[in-house]
Parts: sequence; C-alpha cells; structure tokens
Amino acid sequence: MNLPAPQLQLPPELPDTLARIIADKYREVEERSAERPLSEIERAAVNMPQPRNFVGALCDAMADGRTGLIAEIKRKSPSGGLIRPDFDPAAIAAAYERAGASCLSVLTDEPWFGTSTADLQAARAACKLPVLRKDFMIDPWQVFEARAMGADCILLIMAVLSDAQAQEMTELARSLDLSVLVEAHDERELERALGLDTRLVGINNRDLRSLKTDIATTERLVPMVPAHKVPVAESGLRDAGDVRRMAMAGAHCLLVGEHLLREPDIEAATRAFLNG
Repeated sequence: MNLPAPQLQLPPELPDTLARIIADKYREVEERSAERPLSEIERAAVNMPQPRNFVGALCDAMADGRTGLIAEIKRKSPSGGLIRPDFDPAAIAAAYERAGASCLSVLTDEPWFGTSTADLQAARAACKLPVLRKDFMIDPWQVFEARAMGADCILLIMAVLSDAQAQEMTELARSLDLSVLVEAHDERELERALGLDTRLVGINNRDLRSLKTDIATTERLVPMVPAHKVPVAESGLRDAGDVRRMAMAGAHCLLVGEHLLREPDIEAATRAFLNG
C-alpha cells in the first residue's frame, strides 16, 4: 500500500484549541511517517499478535448486567491541566483492572495530553484488558501505527474527519482486526458516524467550543443509535448517579478518565463509581 503524505484538512468550524491540536497532529504524522516509512510500519502491524477483543469485553460486561467501563489513562488535558502528577500508567492500568473496568483508553498525544506510545504499551503489559489508542487519527499511517504499538481499538472523531477519511480508516482498521470507536458530539456528527460499519458509537458530552460537559447530550442522542450498535457515553461522568442516569438513557458503556485519575486511590474510586 502506498499512502500520500498527509495533507492538512481542517473543517472550518473547528474551535481554536482543537484546530491547533489537529494542525500539530498533521505535522507530527508527517515527521513520524518520514522516520518510519509505510512499508516498515505496515510490516510491523501485520506481524503483531491477535488483538484483544475490545467490543467483546464491553458486550460481556453488559451481558452480565455490568457497566462496560472504558477507563482512561492520561497525564494532563487542555481543559483540565495536569491531572495526575504521580503518573504511573502500569499501576493505573492494574488498579482499573482490579476495580472491574472492561477496557482501557490511553492517550498517545504527548504534547497536549502528556502520554505516549510507551505509556500505552506499559499499561497494556500490566493487565489483560483490551486497550483503545485514543488519539487524533487523521491519516491511515496512524492506523498501522496503532496496530504496531499493540493497540486493540482506535478512536475516530467525526468532528475532525471527512466522511471519506473516516470510511477509509474504518476499513483499514477492520482489515487489521482493530476495533473502532467512532465519536460524535451532536446530531449531525452522529448521523455521519452511523453510516460507518462499526459496533461502537461514542457520544461525547463535551462542547468543543466551551469545553464544558453536559451528560444530557447522551440522553438526547442515544435514541438515534440503532439496536445493533453499542452507544458509549463519554466525558462529564463523575459518580454512580451518573452511571445510573446513563443506563436509564440506554448507554451501558462509559468512557471515564479525569474524574477517576484525580482520586488518590484509583481502585477504590473506580469501584465506587461502578458499584455506588
């Protein structure tokens, strides 16, 4: 497969912070793909062991009557600043697993979130949970890179992708046996996301302009998600009451990070979040 160099394609309506992140990401991918050519990254990807079953782990939790928790690992964020100074991805991953998380989500954007490929690999090695590579995927080269680094799932954010980009990367991920979590923030993005052949549909409760969260977003959008797909509520979830509220809305899978990462005892906080 021959891929052209990534060309900067910024949707005109992107908020300033996200536009800066994506512009940085295009530069990063151009540099990294020059250092590690496609032939090399593709060879590494196809020689990796079979991924862990990300979708299956969430579906197993729901079948058992449990919340399918995707527990996130990151050092900082643009909206929250430094989240956890004593950052140890392996210890955090093990704590999440002991507390009952179904999957992990690890940021691999070091400039903006303070975590890297090495952190994803350390977290995955410390547990048996499937791992989402959470990053701003804008080029097929990153999909091969995700598989080569050991990720089991990738995130596609509809706010920063054209339909053609999202379709191309979804098909490539499937050919590499990677799961895909496609993310929407509003009705328009969700309609586009539902056109992709993915089981997991993320509904992000964060307003991209104000960076504020409102979990009513999930309540509003979940009815649009057909029964054969799995809605995943993301952002702004803080306690067991929110878990119950999302379940009542029809979202039995959640992606949660910052709230749990700020707690001194991550394992205890995760147990309390899941079990009330």
